[in-house]
Amino acid sequence: MVEDIEALKGGSLLEKPWYKFYPKHVSPNLSYPERTVHQNLRISAEEYGERECVIFEGNSYSYKKVLELSTRMANALIKMGIEKGGRVAVYLPNLPQFIISYYAILFCGGVVVACNAMYREKEIEYLLKDSGARAVITLDELKPIVESVSEKTEVERIIVTSREESGVLATSEGKEKGDFLSFINEGDFEFPDVHVDPKEDLAVLQYTGGTTGTPKGAMLTHYNLIVDQTQEAVWFGFGEGKETAIIFLPLSHIYGMNWCMNTMIMVAGTIVLMERFNPEKVLEYVNIYSPTIFYGVPTAYIALLNHPDVTKADFTKMRTCFSAAAPLPPEVKRKWKEVTNADIIEAWGLTEASPCLTCTPVGMYGENLIGVPMPDTEVKVVDVETAEDLPPGEVGELVGKGPQIMKGYWNKPEETANALRDGWLFTGDLGYMDENGLFYFVDRKKDMINVAGYKVWPNEVEEVLYEHPAVKEAAVVSSPDSVKGEVPKAFVVLKDEYRDRLDKEELVEFCKKKLAPFKVPKKIEFVDDLPKSPVGKILRRVLREKEWGR
Repeated sequence: MVEDIEALKGGSLLEKPWYKFYPKHVSPNLSYPERTVHQNLRISAEEYGERECVIFEGNSYSYKKVLELSTRMANALIKMGIEKGGRVAVYLPNLPQFIISYYAILFCGGVVVACNAMYREKEIEYLLKDSGARAVITLDELKPIVESVSEKTEVERIIVTSREESGVLATSEGKEKGDFLSFINEGDFEFPDVHVDPKEDLAVLQYTGGTTGTPKGAMLTHYNLIVDQTQEAVWFGFGEGKETAIIFLPLSHIYGMNWCMNTMIMVAGTIVLMERFNPEKVLEYVNIYSPTIFYGVPTAYIALLNHPDVTKADFTKMRTCFSAAAPLPPEVKRKWKEVTNADIIEAWGLTEASPCLTCTPVGMYGENLIGVPMPDTEVKVVDVETAEDLPPGEVGELVGKGPQIMKGYWNKPEETANALRDGWLFTGDLGYMDENGLFYFVDRKKDMINVAGYKVWPNEVEEVLYEHPAVKEAAVVSSPDSVKGEVPKAFVVLKDEYRDRLDKEELVEFCKKKLAPFKVPKKIEFVDDLPKSPVGKILRRVLREKEWGR
C-alpha cells in the first residue's frame, strides 16, 4: 500500500511538489464516505454505544445516550413542522445541549444555523432574518434577546434550556420538567425517514464572524464537512474509539464545530467539553482525562504557558496539538515544546473551506509555515490585482480548491461570484509558496500597512514583539501619520511581573535591532487586554477602527 502511495506521489511531484512532504500513510487522494454528518453519530453509537461521547462538568453522556436524545429531538422538530432544508438556529454556549441539538437538526433533514452565545440583539436579528430560521434553541438567560427580535423574523418556536438541564440529561430518562427535555420527549426514539443527499444538501449555514463587514452564511454540505473530517482523521492517524480531546473552542465556530466536535464523533472519540476557556481548569482536565488530542488557538497557548501550574500538568498521553484561527508566534511554539514535550501542528483555512486547506506535517517547523495542502486539495498564489499565478517566493493572495469548499454564500450571488472563481476560493489571505512546495502565511490582505510605499506585515512585527520576555500579547495595526500616511502601531499586553517596569522606548529599541526601520512600531500603547473574537482570535480590525476613528 505504501509503495503504491509513494509511486503516486512521485508521478505528481512536478505538478504538486508538496506531495513529498506527506506522511507515509497518507495518499494524495482519499476515499470519502458519501454519508451525512449525523450518520457518523449513528455508526459510532452502534459500535461504541457505552463509550463516553461527552463529559461535561463531571457528567458523562454515552454515545448511545447522545444518539437517543438527538433522534428524539429530531422527531419532535418534524412534529412541529421542520421539513427537509428548514433552518433551525442553535444559540447556545458550549453545553451538551448544543451537540444534541446540532445532530437532531441534521437527523430531521434540517440546516443548522449556529449563533455564538456572545451575540446580542443586532447580531441575532440579522442571522435569524437572513437565514429564515423557523425555530431557535437557546439558553434561558439568552431567551429575552431572542424574544426581543423574534417578531421581526420567521421564528415560530423558541426552545429553552438551562445549565441545570445538562446534568438531568445525563443522569435520567428525561422525565423531569423543562422546556428542552419536554420538547425532546415529544419525539420517538426512531430514525427519521428523510432522504438527504450528502453532496447537494446543506448541513449548516455557517456565518462568517463579521470581521469584514456584514456576516455571510457559508453554505456547507454534509459532504463538505465529511471531507474535512476525513482529511484530519487520516492525516493524523486518529484511532476509532481511542481518542480524547478537551474542547473549549466555541462549537458555534467552524473550528470548534467541524475540526473538533464532528471529527471526534466521526472517530468515536471522547469530548471533554468546557463552556469557556479557563487555563487553570484546562490544566486540571489534562491531569484527570489524559487527552490524546489538544485543540487550541495562539491566545490559549500563551495563557497556558503563563499559568504557574503548566509544569504540573501531565501531557505525556497527548500526541497531537493543533493551533489555528491565527498565526502562532514561533516563540510560543518553542516554549510549548520545551514545557510539554508536545509539538504543535498549525492548520490554515477558513469557514468557507469547512475549514482546513493546509496543515503542517508532524515535526515540521518554520516561521510563518502553514504547511502543505490537504489530500485532494490545491493551493496556489495569485497576483492580488490580476489574479494571475505567481512563481515560488512571490507574495500574493492564497487561493484554494477542493471538495471541502462551500457551495457559496446564502442569498448573496455577487459575493459568491467574487469569492468563488472557476472553482477556486479566493481567501483574502496573503502568502507565498517556496521552491519546495511549502506554503507560508504572510498576513490578511486588509491588514497590510503601507508606510510611504513600503509594505509592512503586522504578523512579522508581532513575532518580534513576542520575542521580548515582557510581552504577553501583541497586535500591530496601521495608524494615521501626517508624513507617511500610515505607520505601524503596537498594542501590547505586558506580563504581570513587567507592568510599570518596562517603558515603551525600550520595546522600540528591541524592535530596531530585529526589523527594518520602516517596520519598527512608531507608536506603542500598553493595554490591559486585546479585543478577541469568540474563538480567541485577536481582532486587529477593532484596534484599527479605533486608530482611524471609524
